Amino acid sequence: MKNYKFLIEYDGTRYYGWQRQPDQETIQGKLEKVLALLCGDDTVEVIGAGRTDAGVHARGMVANAAFSTELSAEEIRDYFNRYLPDDIAVKEVKEASERFHARYNAVGKTYRYTCYEGPVKPVFDRRYYYRLDKAPDMAGMEAAAKLLMGEHDFRNFCATPRMKKSTIRNVDSIVIRRKNGYLTFTFHGEGFLQNMVRILVGTLLEVGYGRMTLEQVEEALNPDIRKKAGPTAPAMGLCLWEVDY
Repeated sequence: MKNYKFLIEYDGTRYYGWQRQPDQETIQGKLEKVLALLCGDDTVEVIGAGRTDAGVHARGMVANAAFSTELSAEEIRDYFNRYLPDDIAVKEVKEASERFHARYNAVGKTYRYTCYEGPVKPVFDRRYYYRLDKAPDMAGMEAAAKLLMGEHDFRNFCATPRMKKSTIRNVDSIVIRRKNGYLTFTFHGEGFLQNMVRILVGTLLEVGYGRMTLEQVEEALNPDIRKKAGPTAPAMGLCLWEVDY
């Protein structure tokens, strides 16, 4: 038995997230069905670097699975891509060490959120951006991004604020770019809470539209205040870009 590392990309539009769930189409579920065909064992688990939510996409999801096969890494990749649906692709397969764990060994993740603010909506990538009614103020959002960077208790930026585990996270980079009508928010950190990136984007947009002040952003970073952060931006604009090891 060998442990294999997978690099995966997917369009999450029609899936109920990464994590396997009964009676729901998920990315993990699709991968495990193909793997069961490949190795004749329906108990093999595909472990992902994270659990993307329903509708969220990935260009650089990393996963691992331990199983027995006589196929080479390249043949495993080709087998997956032969049987997976067109909106999921295994880009690369490599043999990994026995101790490699896609989630526990990850030391950083990059997420990118895409909005579109132009007058004419782009039709062919409509599944991958959140359309804005007007352009938000860049200077205000960049000032808010500086407040959000660093190590904070992001309890108010989590979909489950009463979770028992630590909600302290370190966001070491937030880069906001505007080009040809597209507005992108790129986040890098050691890890993120459930819906955290989408709530960060919603908060930055609220500041950009003048509906939230920098003082309110600071208050939202104080878990004792229980101050609401901004709204959760729609899933369609979010993409897991890269995982660091």
